[in-house]
Amino acid sequence: MKTLSAIAAELEGYDPQALRADRVSEFLARLVEPVLEQESVGIFQALGRVLAADVISPISVPPHDNSAMDGYAFDGRQLQAASSDATALVLQVVGTALAGKAWQGKVEPGQCLKIMTGAVLPPNLDTVVPQEFVTVRPALVEGNLDSITMAHGLLQAGDNRRRLGEDLMQGQPALQQGALLTPAALGLLASLGIERVAVRRRLRVAYFSTGDEILSLGEAPREGAVYDSNRYTVFGLLTRLGCEVIDLGVVRDDPAQLEAAFRGAALQADAIITSGGVSVGEADYTKLMMKKLGDVAFWKIAMRPGRPMAVGRIGQAILFGLPGNPVAVMVTFLAFVRPALLQMMGSSQTAAPLLRARSLSPLRKKPGRTEYQRGIVSQTSAGGLQVSAIGNQGSGVLSSMVQANGLIVLHHSQSHVDAGDEVDVMMFEGAL
Repeated sequence: MKTLSAIAAELEGYDPQALRADRVSEFLARLVEPVLEQESVGIFQALGRVLAADVISPISVPPHDNSAMDGYAFDGRQLQAASSDATALVLQVVGTALAGKAWQGKVEPGQCLKIMTGAVLPPNLDTVVPQEFVTVRPALVEGNLDSITMAHGLLQAGDNRRRLGEDLMQGQPALQQGALLTPAALGLLASLGIERVAVRRRLRVAYFSTGDEILSLGEAPREGAVYDSNRYTVFGLLTRLGCEVIDLGVVRDDPAQLEAAFRGAALQADAIITSGGVSVGEADYTKLMMKKLGDVAFWKIAMRPGRPMAVGRIGQAILFGLPGNPVAVMVTFLAFVRPALLQMMGSSQTAAPLLRARSLSPLRKKPGRTEYQRGIVSQTSAGGLQVSAIGNQGSGVLSSMVQANGLIVLHHSQSHVDAGDEVDVMMFEGAL
């Protein structure tokens, strides 16, 4: 296990007093390791879990060639004969194939089979004409067969056929280790007849807020004190991520209480998150206790909001000491902590994708730091994305995070943005 100083020595341009945001992400990627324990869960309990092993398809999907729509199935080679003289193709209807069972008859040249969506295609039939593309002529004499007529040039051989295994072939990977199981993935597992799946165990994360000025819900207001919002924000962020959450409440600026909280958290959690107590000028008890109990680095990150941050290990637990301002807590969580926790969960999907959107207004920005501005992303009439920044970007303006649906990410070397310029945006959906 590498020490923090060893990891720092591997990073080009590492400066804890002015650390670039991209260096933070690189540092954390080298610091954290996935949990190894796994368990088997039923499909109804698998949503949001991370696969511990590849899922190999036990069957082919679909298990046979079948019709992609309601229509008439026939041998597509007959289209070539019709196309040579540009005449309509006329076929006699010899039966009806329904979904759920194979049709047992035989279809000769010049004949076709009425077929429903999903019904098995007989071996010598490879093409389906939709029923709305044909003219049906009922038999005029009892005992004769109905016929269909289709115009020249409507189809090519093989049209509207779903091939055996075109979705998944037996013996091939259906889902790969590290995949985060989504509703679509649950449906895929069910389509393969799989009832249980091996997943990584849930990540255990302990968190608490620090400070004598923090009020818990139910306490009476007092001068100079504020209600703790970070505790509930972090709870929501961790719960949405699928973590096992260990809520340690509010810990006062008292060495004995802080030591007990850190020691207790390290014994039961894979990661510890705190808010407050890491800024310059704050009471030193939190920082002193972090140093006493673990291998911890204190950073001033070249970013806005969220400049101060502590990171390290206490025992086997990874520590994330976040700022106290509520917006800064959420921004640093989304930018740095969430990807690190996903890596610890064993997920192959860590960093949130950045989308491109046109800025509706100029944005002031100096090179030399990364800025995360709250914004409202919407769709243009042409189908692209546009974004408008929310007016008050203060790190204590919690209501702005409720109004916004994403962050405008202005990178380290970027300067002012003109209206109409494209910028990167990080969407909140599924995270915040």
